[in-house]
Amino acid sequence: MTTTQPARTAESSYFRRLPIGAEVLPGQGVHFRLWAPRANEAVVVFENGALPELKLERETGGYFSGKSADARPGMLYRFRFHGRDLLLPDPAARFQPSGPHGPSQIVDPSTFHWTDDGWRGISPEGQVLYEMHIGTFTPEGTFAAAQEQLNELKELGVTCVEVMPVADFPGRFGWGYDGVNFFAPTHLYGQPDDFRKFIDHAHAIGLGVILDVVYNHFGPDGNYLKEFSPDYFTDHYKTDWGEAINYDGENSAPVREFFISNARHWIEEYHLDGFRFDATQNIYDSSREHILAAVAATARRSAGKRSIYLVNENEPQHTTIVRPREKGGYGMDALWNDDFHHSALVMLTGRREAYYSDYRGQPQEFISAAKFGYLFQGQRYRWQKQRRGTPTYDLAPSAFVNFIENHDQVANLPQGLRTHQMCGPGHYRAMVALLLLMPGTPMLFQGQEFAASSGFYFFADHNAELNRLIRKGRAEFLKQFPSAASPGMEERFADPSDIKTFERCKVDLSERTKPFHAEIYQLYRDLLRLRRSEPALRGRWPGGLDGAVLGPRSFCLRYFSSDGNDRLAMFNFDGDHHLEIAPEPLLAPALGCTWRVQWSSEDPKYGGHGTIPLDSEENWWLPGHSAVVLQPARCGIDERDPDHARERQRIKK
Repeated sequence: MTTTQPARTAESSYFRRLPIGAEVLPGQGVHFRLWAPRANEAVVVFENGALPELKLERETGGYFSGKSADARPGMLYRFRFHGRDLLLPDPAARFQPSGPHGPSQIVDPSTFHWTDDGWRGISPEGQVLYEMHIGTFTPEGTFAAAQEQLNELKELGVTCVEVMPVADFPGRFGWGYDGVNFFAPTHLYGQPDDFRKFIDHAHAIGLGVILDVVYNHFGPDGNYLKEFSPDYFTDHYKTDWGEAINYDGENSAPVREFFISNARHWIEEYHLDGFRFDATQNIYDSSREHILAAVAATARRSAGKRSIYLVNENEPQHTTIVRPREKGGYGMDALWNDDFHHSALVMLTGRREAYYSDYRGQPQEFISAAKFGYLFQGQRYRWQKQRRGTPTYDLAPSAFVNFIENHDQVANLPQGLRTHQMCGPGHYRAMVALLLLMPGTPMLFQGQEFAASSGFYFFADHNAELNRLIRKGRAEFLKQFPSAASPGMEERFADPSDIKTFERCKVDLSERTKPFHAEIYQLYRDLLRLRRSEPALRGRWPGGLDGAVLGPRSFCLRYFSSDGNDRLAMFNFDGDHHLEIAPEPLLAPALGCTWRVQWSSEDPKYGGHGTIPLDSEENWWLPGHSAVVLQPARCGIDERDPDHARERQRIKK
C-alpha cells in the first residue's frame, strides 16, 4: 500500500515511489537509482551473469539511474564504478540474502497480500509497550517464530510491540544497533515478507508494531557508504559509536533524503505503526528543519489515514522533541524516561554507582515522576558535571515511557541480571505495581512479565580484530561502576563475540507456566487488566493525580475521578509501617465512604503473604514490601447532613 504520491526522478521518465534503490515497475522491469557524486560511471552487475551489465545514466546532483526491462524480483545485483573492480551492494537494498558483504536482491513489496485495510494505527494514549529482540525472543530467533507469540502478548495486555533494530548487520548475531543496510531487514530473522507477516498478524489481533531505528551512526563492519560518497559522514561532530552522519554540511541534501526515504520505506512497505529513534542526542543538525522533524512529518504523511507513534531515546532529556511543530518542536510523541528507571533501581538495590549516583530512590522521586515525568528538568547533574533536562509541566503523561528493564539497562549490569534477581520478591512485586499504575506509558522488556531467568548481555559478531576491540571497549564501559572494576569482576564479564553469550540471552517462554514465574506472570496480567479497566487509573486529565510521602520508604498516589470513584494506591518498600497519626488529606475517603482493598501485591496467588485491612480503628497499617490499591466502599450516610445528602446525589449520578 502506497499512501504518498510517486515522484518523477530528476532526469527520468519513470515514476518511482522512493528516490533511491531498485524499484520494480509493473510490467516494465526494474529501475535502479543511486547517489554516487564522485563516480564517473556506474554499472549494475547482475550476479552470475544472469543479465548483461546495465550502464546507468548520469543525472545532475551526483545521481545515476537506469532501467532493465528484463530484471525481475529475486535477482541479485551489485554496483561497480568506472575503473574499479570492487562490487558494491546497494545502499538502499531491500534485502541482503547473504548479509551486508554479499549482493543485493530485487524485492517487489507490492506482491505481499495485506489484510489490515481496516487498521487505523495507534495513538500515544493508552499504550503498553513490549520491547523485543527478534533473535533472542524465541529459540528459533525468527520473525515467524516471534509471530506465533503475538497472541500471548495480546492476552497479557500489551498493545504495541517495539522491535529492536532489524536493519541488516554482519555476523551471526547482534543487537542490531550496528546496522549497515538500513532498508533491508536482516537475513538472520527471515525474508522481508516474514516481517510483513509479523506486522500483518499483529494488526489482525489489535497490536501495533514500531521499529527501533538508528539514525545516529552506521555500524563499522559492512558499511560501504564511503565508497559511494564520503559526504555521508562529517567530522564536525562526534558520536559515542562512530562517525557522525552529515545532516547539515556540504552535500547533505541527498543524505537527508536517504533517511527520510528510509522512514517512508518502513511505513509504506511494511505498514509499521511508527518508530523508536535511538540515541537522538547524537543526531546533530543545525538546519532550519531538524532531520528528526523532517522524518516525523514524512512518516505521518506516508501513513495516510493511519495514526503512527514516534518514540525517542534522548539521554539529555530534551523535551523539544515531543512538542508540536507549531511550538518549535519536532512533532514526536514520547521519550524514554531513564529518571524513573534509575530511581527504581536505587530503591530496589540500594546501589548508587555511576549514572545512578544522582538518585536516592526516595518516595518523593516517584511521586514527582508520576506527576511530571522527568526528575531532572534543568538542575545540575553531578555525574555529568552539567545541567540535565528541560521542563515538562505542559506535557501529557503519555509523553513519558517508563520501564524497570530494557535492553541497555539489563546489559549494563556486569552480570546481565534482571531486576527481580537483584531484590526481594515483595519489593519486586511492589515496583511492578508502581510501573504499571504510573500515569505514563509502561514498557516491558521481553521475558520481564514472567521474571525470566535468562539475563541479557551485549553481543556482536564481527571479524577477530573488531571483536577484540569490542571486548576491550565493553570492559572499559562497565568499569564506570566501581564495583565492576573490583578484583575478579572482569573475568566474569560476558564475551560479546562468544555465541554462548548470545544463546544465554534466549528467553525460555516455557517459564510462563512454571512455579514462581507463573505467579509473576499472573501479577502482570492482573495489573494490566486493572490499568485498562478502571476509569480512574485510565484517566489522565490535568490534576487527576497527586501523591504524598508517608514514611522514609512509603508513599501514596491518589487517582481522582470526575465521578468521585477515586483510587488510592499505597506503596511501602520498607517493613510493616503503622501510621498512628495520619494528617494527610489524600488518605481521606470520599464523603460517606470508606476504603477497601481492591488489589494487593501480597495476594497469595502472586506468592504474597496476604493483606490485612489498611485503614482501621488503629489508623493506617501499611504491609511491608507491598503495593495495595484501595477503592471506595459505601457506608452509612446521615440524611440530616446537607453535605452528605449532596454527596449521595453526586455519587448516584
